[in-house]
Amino acid sequence: MIAELQCVVLDCPDPVRLAEFYRSVLGGRVNEPDRRWSLDENWATLHTDAGLVLAFQRVADHRPPQWPDPARPQQFHLDFGVPDLDAAQTEVVAAGATVLDDGSTSGTGAADAERAERAERPWRIYADPAGHPFCLVLHRVA
Repeated sequence: MIAELQCVVLDCPDPVRLAEFYRSVLGGRVNEPDRRWSLDENWATLHTDAGLVLAFQRVADHRPPQWPDPARPQQFHLDFGVPDLDAAQTEVVAAGATVLDDGSTSGTGAADAERAERAERPWRIYADPAGHPFCLVLHRVA
């Protein structure tokens, strides 16, 4: 092993706002003192109870991804396991997320098989307040 992952850093226009959004999704503590980095108006952190640290870095002229447009690709995304997709969707939207793809078939003329497949699809796609895509994935306990 060469290294250990310290955190995942997301570029954004407002680090504290985005840290608070992800705190509402994952729980944890925003801007907990940590000797690994300093906190200021350009850097915020979220220490989750699960041990994951997300960091948020202010970027001038931030251009969020435009999923699924390849001209402004997502570059990476986060997947969050949830026990109930509908309840989790209500909560993340109330916290400031935007629904990008809720799995429902849009438009007319879609085949019945496609509708059935999408209705059973165990994930939905959202954008956080800074435009980064993330997924809520149904966490099925075995």
